[in-house]
Amino acid sequence: MNLLLTVLEIVTPVFTLGALGFLWVKLGFEYKVEFVTRLAMTLSVPCLIFTSLMQTEIDPRALATLSYAALTTYGVVGMLSFMLVKFAKLPVRTYYAPLIFGNTGNLGLPLALFAFGQIGLGYAVVVFASMAILSFTFGVWLVSGGGSPLKALKEPIVAATLLGALFMWQGWQTPKPITNTLELIGQIAIPIMLLTLGVAVARLKPKSLGLPVLLSLQKTLICIGAAVGVGVWLDLPPVALAVLVMQVSTPVAVTSYMLAEKYGADSDAVAGLVVVSTVLSVFTIPLTLVFLV
Repeated sequence: MNLLLTVLEIVTPVFTLGALGFLWVKLGFEYKVEFVTRLAMTLSVPCLIFTSLMQTEIDPRALATLSYAALTTYGVVGMLSFMLVKFAKLPVRTYYAPLIFGNTGNLGLPLALFAFGQIGLGYAVVVFASMAILSFTFGVWLVSGGGSPLKALKEPIVAATLLGALFMWQGWQTPKPITNTLELIGQIAIPIMLLTLGVAVARLKPKSLGLPVLLSLQKTLICIGAAVGVGVWLDLPPVALAVLVMQVSTPVAVTSYMLAEKYGADSDAVAGLVVVSTVLSVFTIPLTLVFLV
């Protein structure tokens, strides 16, 4: 009973904010997803990443190990997902990237914060940053059918990650007034990302559900299996392992739909994956947390 209450305490604020975003759209209120997403990805999330890394109390070596674990896990997920896409004879440009990269920002960060506190958020930021770098390099290259992966260096999230890692490594701190300002900006990231997730799900119109259900379940199993295997192999601490599993197994990100729309992949198919995997996460995330908390 206590475990159930703990899981409810973790997931209730996350899914409530997502539901509020969903209802906001259904009630006919205006919500500028493009503006809010740009605000989050350009300003609030980079501030959250930078301050979290700069102020973390986690041993930098532990964070370095987790970074290696995250990159290794995504490598394993990538190989297994490629085999799945090829076996099912699905278009690589459309399905491959969404099966690899999850919603580590909108869902993963708040879940880690509510489940494991600031320590969990520190670990989650590292996994999120690793995923973001891969997504904005390899992911964009996949969906666009080419181009230079070095474009990721222009992304504020990547710059914030590198700068935060430098401050953490050197033990530097920004002056208190600047730190307070950056923290305040970063604090808006989690609420608006959850609201935006609900808004995006409400607006997406998947054409079919059968294939997305199968792929979403297979994605969850692949991601959990890969994260557990890599985490145990590297002997990660319990909280780091739990955060890795939770982050990697999050549902398909809304950004996958945006990239598909931008670069001419089958955005309707990706929309189906986003909606179905997000709805399924209402059940899979609490079930996963039962074994992690």
